[in-house]
Amino acid sequence: MSSIHHSIPNSEICQKATQLVAEVSPTFLCNHCIRTFLFGDLLGQRDGLKCDRELLYLGAVLHDLGLSDRFDGEQRFEVDGADAAQAFVLEHGLSDEKAEIVWDAVALHTSLGIASRKQPEIALVHLGASADVLGIRMADILPETVEQVLDAYPRFGFNAAMTELLVSQVKRKPHTTAFTWLAEVGRSCVHGFVSSSWNQMLDRSPFAE
Repeated sequence: MSSIHHSIPNSEICQKATQLVAEVSPTFLCNHCIRTFLFGDLLGQRDGLKCDRELLYLGAVLHDLGLSDRFDGEQRFEVDGADAAQAFVLEHGLSDEKAEIVWDAVALHTSLGIASRKQPEIALVHLGASADVLGIRMADILPETVEQVLDAYPRFGFNAAMTELLVSQVKRKPHTTAFTWLAEVGRSCVHGFVSSSWNQMLDRSPFAE
């Protein structure tokens, strides 16, 4: 377990980011964010990707800020979180260029087929989150390493708790779900949820054919 803890970057900004996430997020979500870094880091090593591990950690640990009460606004939660993460890292001395990578990593972490084509730090936040939530590419990580990560940062009923958080987003901000994966959460989990179809949206456009 100690080797897992020691693999986490411990610069001052990383420590402050961890403190922020622990302060604003439930433990199950905080642990998910740290596992996102650990799995992303491991997959990056396996793929031979060279990245700034501090930037990767910041993107990973801050990637769900938009699901916290403090930073939940009126945009997609990924964008609310990206804005909050960027503001935080700029406040703590990160350069504009690096802060933009953090913004992209957070904003794009659910963007299948897009994030993986971006800089390694952005791609690996997406990969780490996908691994932890959906088990994607977990076969590429040694089972004993996965066990160490889960022992150090338990899931605490992650699936049900995360679903509840996402459902609350859909109910409170249905306008942010159009053409996103959250629409699927709505259809699966929210009774009576209806997301506008492609044809309905075309019918509302001002152009006559």
